[in-house]
Amino acid sequence: MFHSFFPQPKLFFSSFVVWSIICMVVWYTVGPQMGAAIGLPPLAPGEAAPLGFAYFISPDNLWFYLYFAIFVAIFGGAWKLIARDHPWTNWSIWGTAFLIFIAYFTVQAYVAINNWRGPFFDVFQKGLTGPGNVTATELWDMQIYFLQIGAVAVVINVVTAFFTNHYVFRWRTAMNDYYMSLWPKLRHIEGASQRVQEDTMRFANIVEGLGVVFINSIMTLVVFLPLLFKLSEHMADVPVLGAIPHSLFWLAIGWSIFGTALLALAGIKLPGLQFRNQRVEAAYRKELVYGEDDADRAQPVTVRELFNNVRKNYFRMYWHYCYFNIARFGYNQLDGSFLTFILIPTVAAGKITMGLWQQISTAFGQVTDSFQYLVSYWSTIIELLSIYKRLKAFEAAIDDKPLPEIDQRYLEREAAEGELAANRP
Repeated sequence: MFHSFFPQPKLFFSSFVVWSIICMVVWYTVGPQMGAAIGLPPLAPGEAAPLGFAYFISPDNLWFYLYFAIFVAIFGGAWKLIARDHPWTNWSIWGTAFLIFIAYFTVQAYVAINNWRGPFFDVFQKGLTGPGNVTATELWDMQIYFLQIGAVAVVINVVTAFFTNHYVFRWRTAMNDYYMSLWPKLRHIEGASQRVQEDTMRFANIVEGLGVVFINSIMTLVVFLPLLFKLSEHMADVPVLGAIPHSLFWLAIGWSIFGTALLALAGIKLPGLQFRNQRVEAAYRKELVYGEDDADRAQPVTVRELFNNVRKNYFRMYWHYCYFNIARFGYNQLDGSFLTFILIPTVAAGKITMGLWQQISTAFGQVTDSFQYLVSYWSTIIELLSIYKRLKAFEAAIDDKPLPEIDQRYLEREAAEGELAANRP
């Protein structure tokens, strides 16, 4: 799955994580000074960020684009030398870097909107207090800024969707070519044709969705957590807990970790059941296919037994999804009112304006949504894990390792049926 597309996946991804940490440490320690040295300084303390399109070409953002390009060039150039014979390095290295960059740019669009929310809703609130407090021109100007940000967001979303489609299909092509080059070793695995065609297709489609969202979630945390840290200055005491330094920052992290742990614990058995579901469905379908050409196959007794296995597994899944959904829907219901609950003392004390409320709400929502990646996409992750388990059998066959236990049992059953067929008069 990864070997076919990425060069030396374990080393590649571990080095990527280490290099990313180094990049972030440098950026948050000496990055501003480096930018100032080349004429691209950060915003001065207390200076408001530019609104509209100007935000994307502000000096500090231009410096980040250059900084990102330099560090990617160093990392990618090193790996191009290490894996010069790998056929997919252009897509796996440079393509991945581009996906990360456009994910960051997408998050910057959300930051630009959040910057706009503060002054817009302050002006809006002022206008509601009485006639003549604001002019229509002020409100129209704010709307133009919003449209500028929206135009950038539309372009970047189109580019993201188009490039991601091509990137993921290249990954599927790499898997397909790799598996087919070793087909003689793989063909005896149960459902080999389905695994090469359908499972690689589903794997690519799921990775396309989950991968982009995951990268966006990481970038959102990198960008919005410092913002939430700063917005905590406007908070009063937190209900029940009292005064907490940087309370919004810590509450967003704590609430999200709680939800993630709750859903992971409630759904711990679901990946195995989903995998077994694919197995019993494949066995039922295979017997029916044999029955199309062989009158001795797909007999009522055999088919009934196979379909009973399908029914039993679905009923087990329904039961486990029942208590999983209790946890999921219960948490989501509480999540909708959590921020309002912790902000009640702050609002009652008059410490924030409508604009600040909007900025806090957006930043808090972005952070918690990113941390709740597992909560939001648990069902899809379960499906991906079940596909991963099926394709791991291919990995075992390629590396001449013992097959997973469930595949061994299948081959033993097939061998026994073959002996019975050979001994028939």
